[in-house]
Amino acid sequence: MGSEKPGGLWKRAFKGLAGDRDEQDAEVLKDYASGCGARSITGCHDREMVTLYGTLRTITFSPRGGVPALEGELYDGTGTVKLVWLGRRKIAGIHPGSELTASGRIGVVDGDRVMFNPKYELRPAAAHG
Repeated sequence: MGSEKPGGLWKRAFKGLAGDRDEQDAEVLKDYASGCGARSITGCHDREMVTLYGTLRTITFSPRGGVPALEGELYDGTGTVKLVWLGRRKIAGIHPGSELTASGRIGVVDGDRVMFNPKYELRPAAAHG
């Protein structure tokens, strides 16, 4: 124990707890997604019509070719997809932490999964308990 760095044990213990929490959150998202008929993001293929369920991690405003575009990163416990609403600067209820189902055609742009102008339905954050 004499070779232990100061705070090293605490850092590893905290990292383990945080990792366990992230893994638990991912499992809850995956379970709820399959229960509501949504596909896993990692199981989707280019140009496929899909319904996804997850939590928005980030929201950014990024104009595309002079057109306003609101972008959100949706995470479902298996992977992420960028949701892009063209012509929008903001949408009521869409913010980091929002849980929603999104339906539309998934595409791959520069190696990343993207869905443009998805149909969406906000879900209560506590819906899966």
